Amino acid sequence: MKMAFPCAGSSPTNHLTKHMFRNSILAIGFGLATTASAQFDGFALYNLSNNTTARLINASQQIAYTWTCPTNFSYAMALKPNGNLVRSAVNSGNQINTAAVSGRVQELNPQGQVVWDFIYSTADYVTHHDICLMPNGNVLLLAYVKKTVAELQALGYTGASAKYPGRIIEIQPTGSTAQVVWQWEMLDRFIQYADAAKPNYMPIAENPHRMNINVSVSGGAGPGGIDWFHENGIDYNEELDQIVFSARYLSEIFIIDHSTTTAEATGHTGGNGGRGGDFLFRWGKPANYGVSGTQRITAAVHDPKWVKGGAMDGWISFFNNSGGSGNSSVVDAINPAMDGFNYPWTPGTVWGPNTYDFRHQCLANASGQSAAELMPNGNVFCAVSQQYMYEVNSSNQLVWQYNAGPQKGFRYTCDHPGIITLLNDPCGITTEVLTEEAAVSFGMFPNPANQQVSLVGVEVETLRAYVVLDASGRTVRRQLPDWTIDVSTLPDGVYTIVLEHSTGDRQSRKLVVAH
Repeated sequence: MKMAFPCAGSSPTNHLTKHMFRNSILAIGFGLATTASAQFDGFALYNLSNNTTARLINASQQIAYTWTCPTNFSYAMALKPNGNLVRSAVNSGNQINTAAVSGRVQELNPQGQVVWDFIYSTADYVTHHDICLMPNGNVLLLAYVKKTVAELQALGYTGASAKYPGRIIEIQPTGSTAQVVWQWEMLDRFIQYADAAKPNYMPIAENPHRMNINVSVSGGAGPGGIDWFHENGIDYNEELDQIVFSARYLSEIFIIDHSTTTAEATGHTGGNGGRGGDFLFRWGKPANYGVSGTQRITAAVHDPKWVKGGAMDGWISFFNNSGGSGNSSVVDAINPAMDGFNYPWTPGTVWGPNTYDFRHQCLANASGQSAAELMPNGNVFCAVSQQYMYEVNSSNQLVWQYNAGPQKGFRYTCDHPGIITLLNDPCGITTEVLTEEAAVSFGMFPNPANQQVSLVGVEVETLRAYVVLDASGRTVRRQLPDWTIDVSTLPDGVYTIVLEHSTGDRQSRKLVVAH
């Protein structure tokens, strides 16, 4: 294991106020101007590939926080509820060097100090492109795995060059590093219909849950196209316990079952979906599984993710680089039908839906890694690589723009616990009194909290009970009067604490829980 390098974190805009975010006029590029009333009430997080600095940009296009490291960032990172940053980094000792290789992932605290440092890089495998921070603090990573032509030909491969099939690993932080706790292999999905004497000989069109080892791909980087399918984006759905990932050279997105054990993921049974590590769903290019149908992802695809909140909650969005008219870039979303944990498929047909259920025509085009997010208020956030980041509202009006074109950008609203922790509640979330029914306000300490919260300034003579509401307004705890509130078992998030008085008055404040 190599030494961890410390990074420096800083916040140059501690004077930010709630007024700045919700009422300021934004000076937008290209001579445009619009207001923040369309709710860009948060931050964009980004870094430039092979650069040492990551930045949080606020609604007024100001740098609100930076992390500067002596080692280069790779493409992806994520902000934790406690304000820490998990980032992929370029490992200086990589022996495999092809598209977007990283080889390293780290967690940094708000002061830029390394919490843990994990290297996954040998002569046989290396991480690359995207990462996904899971709710339990674990991290999903994409990896290239080197296989010789002889190894692949033994499985029925008809090509004549070595390749890098994909791997997905889940790592769990432990002490100053991390360990692999789950693994999935594309190699275990291969079938072929070229040589009956070799393994997994079966008709391709009858087995779309598997991968044709001789599938025709639209690209291939490195000598002999060794970067085979070019998996480049990953996301996780905790409710379904499923993973979605994209593959550029296959022009497809895939869903696999994460509820399996690693052993089950090598096979074809087990897990919530009952299919082991086989694909539960795939979409974009029916020809890849031997079925006639319209190719909806015409070339490159990036950044698949489940939509969280709003009218499209639970849909899957992705950046379709050339899917629009004239090969323009679009953000598409689909809402595939489900039966339990599975996605129904009729033999001989295209895996539905037949076309996209939502489409945003991007304001700029990109052929490479880019990112997008469909937000609960109906807005669309885009980070168009080599161009710029922007946000449009549900009427497709530009409401925010920042003239940096990172490979990926990440959107965080003001009520994200990490933002509140990192920038001392810049939007006034935790200090805002939600009701005016009581004449006397109250306070809570600490806020954010991870164990217990003490109530301050409470009219105890009239206090009848307190109620804890989650972000959806659901009651998660109701308790008789006490000076403290135990939040140790609550998941990370923003909650509302409501004090009920015998006089009929109610007082409310926001509380951030961040473990």
